[in-house]
Amino acid sequence: MKKWLVASWLIVGFTLFGCSDMNNGITGEEPPEAVVEVGNKSYETTLGSYCWDGNGQSICVDTAGPKELLKGREPIKVKSGKKINFVMNYEPKPNEFHVLQISESDEVEVIVKDNSFTAPLHEGIYYYSYGVWWMDEQEENVSNGDAFYNFVIEVE
Repeated sequence: MKKWLVASWLIVGFTLFGCSDMNNGITGEEPPEAVVEVGNKSYETTLGSYCWDGNGQSICVDTAGPKELLKGREPIKVKSGKKINFVMNYEPKPNEFHVLQISESDEVEVIVKDNSFTAPLHEGIYYYSYGVWWMDEQEENVSNGDAFYNFVIEVE
């Protein structure tokens, strides 16, 4: 996101506002593509809501949730307990991750370690929203971009 610089001069009696593109290397018109890997196969994700400032113009897009975005999409077939990896070929890498697992009965946050997590042990259809943030390394609690990647699995 753009960070606003403000300078004031009391002698002249005006305030100057300027804009600085300090987005820590983020480029492109929207967040990069990402895939999930299960075993030796890669599967596309569906980009959901995001805020991005890759070409000097900030944009935020709000979409429906994972269930609505993925309606009619064929689930990825996964064995229970199988490792699921999140892969993004983009630099800089996001430095904060959160995964929300949505089933028919509830929503739970899933523990992510080294960009991966394990499939549930119980059979069923599970929707995921994999949220990533490019947090500023100089300023605490400042995001330079975020994106939510969605996919659906069927645990067999």
